[in-house]
Amino acid sequence: MIRRLKFASALVSAVIVFAGTAFAQTDPGVQGGVRGTGTAGPDGGAGQLIIAPGNDPNGFGPFWGDGLARFQAVFDVSGSPTGNNGLGPRFNSNQCSSCHAQPAIGGSGAAMNPQASFVADGVAPNNTTPSFITPGGPTVEARFPFFFTTVGATAAATVVSTTPNGGVEDLFTVSGRPDAGSCTQAQPPFAIAVATGNIIFRIPTPLFGLGLVEYLDDSTLLKNQKVNLTNTLGITGTFNHNGNDGTISRFGWKAQNKSLEIFSGEAMNVEMGVSNGLFPNERPLPEQEILPDTGLPVACLNLAGTGYPEDKLTPLATTNEAVLDDLTAFANFMVFNAPPEPGGVMLDGVPVTAAQISAGRALFISTGCSTCHNPTPGTTQVSNLAPQLSSVAVNAFSDFEIHNMGTLLADNVSQGTAGGNQFRTAPLWGLGQRIFLLHDGRTQDLNVAIADHMSSGSEASTVVTNFDGLTPAQQQEVLDFLRSL
Repeated sequence: MIRRLKFASALVSAVIVFAGTAFAQTDPGVQGGVRGTGTAGPDGGAGQLIIAPGNDPNGFGPFWGDGLARFQAVFDVSGSPTGNNGLGPRFNSNQCSSCHAQPAIGGSGAAMNPQASFVADGVAPNNTTPSFITPGGPTVEARFPFFFTTVGATAAATVVSTTPNGGVEDLFTVSGRPDAGSCTQAQPPFAIAVATGNIIFRIPTPLFGLGLVEYLDDSTLLKNQKVNLTNTLGITGTFNHNGNDGTISRFGWKAQNKSLEIFSGEAMNVEMGVSNGLFPNERPLPEQEILPDTGLPVACLNLAGTGYPEDKLTPLATTNEAVLDDLTAFANFMVFNAPPEPGGVMLDGVPVTAAQISAGRALFISTGCSTCHNPTPGTTQVSNLAPQLSSVAVNAFSDFEIHNMGTLLADNVSQGTAGGNQFRTAPLWGLGQRIFLLHDGRTQDLNVAIADHMSSGSEASTVVTNFDGLTPAQQQEVLDFLRSL
């Protein structure tokens, strides 16, 4: 397997270009069709409800459907799925499902990036599409690892490596929209960030099976960690923890969020600019939060004129589902999404045999990949919501620990107790139908994703060496297995 150097320009474009690089084995690529209950197939339908028909004693099925509908609704500045206030003043997208669409509603980023058309379509009329947003590239959020010497970052600005930033720099503003009034803001200085290499990206994480992840209790995760630590591969691993109660957090690329409600509320506020019960204040950019700036301008506050939080409960609504705020509806949608199911694999138009996939699974374990990507870290605790969430094996292929992934993957962004080179073990269930890989979507090739796990300081380096020591045929079996997930 051929190694490469990390070039800032490759990360900026979110596409890795290999000159003369060839792999003896082939990534089977994104698999199509319907796979179990986790996806509804090529029509772009929603992920499936985990609750079995006729076995919904608490009546959560309609709440999942309500969350699904709101998840697909388009937010305007003066409206949301429940008629509350909505978009902005800064945002990355105006619809949850625009970021979570592959292979079905609730998944990861789609093949065609909707962000690339926001300016032309009038979603963000007075904006410029950043250079790293392309129609066929990944849907992303951008962050500046460090602050610049000046707020606004003029051409003369330099990066100050002693002042960590790491907050989300929203791609677009509502400036120029007919429903945005006189709110006028500049976009973050993306061109300067790209030129100085002071930018990193994150792609959307899939949302299937997350109710099971939420119901993994801390004792189960800690027992699993104790087993994981008995290895000779240089793998350690720890957990990120919630700053309020100290318990293990598990959602997000660095496991920085404790619950699906927090995960949902943060996404609403950061990705769409919608204040809510958990994040009740309008969010300025990180550089607007520090002197000499003074936050958002007055003209960009309370755009719909009805106050905060913008997303709220609606007690006078006629149905039980509609009483919920959007935040809770989104969380319900995620809690009751069925987990992804494995499926068959096609390689160059030929079905991969079950024996080959089984052999790949055995090699996945023997090389040490499963030390972090545990086939299951344990079973869920008893759920008071639905029987299908109780005492179920979580076949996520993750330990939900954070690990040092080395210099090649490090983004220099700290979240909670996760440092700049640490990431949560990404769950691999559903990998067979995922397009963009790694935290920043830099590649669509499993070969590259595996290779990039090896660099200075990475806990995975020995495992990648073990993979490199396999024959090409054996490496192919591992790739086939991964695309069966």
